[in-house]
Amino acid sequence: ARKECCNVRKVQQLGRALAGRGAWVTGLRRDQAVTRGTLATFEVDAAHGDIVKIAPLAGWSEAEVFDHARAHDVPLNPLHAQGFRSIGCAPCTRAIGPDEDVRAGRFYWESPEHKECGLHPSHPARHGQVAP
Repeated sequence: ARKECCNVRKVQQLGRALAGRGAWVTGLRRDQAVTRGTLATFEVDAAHGDIVKIAPLAGWSEAEVFDHARAHDVPLNPLHAQGFRSIGCAPCTRAIGPDEDVRAGRFYWESPEHKECGLHPSHPARHGQVAP
């Protein structure tokens, strides 16, 4: 049920938005989850018609993101100050403690390897650095 909910509300919507596009930019970072540890800055996104998927923050830490946001007056989601280090939809997200993994509050009833909603599937044959 959870995967179908994510599919209808996120995955299908993104697919429609990316139709006919040549590239897209995400805010994914390697330090966000065990499933993102090998994230490349540039990838061929097979799930969306082999367009280029760009993750300019791939090598940034969570601290670097917040430091940059504060230095440039980027507004932050107020939930971050309430213990939400990873923010998704209301039923699937909870605040976490300071010693918990950053994704512990997302799909908190699932194992760490299964905490993806489907927006960023891994396709090993197409995964990798495309360009510097």
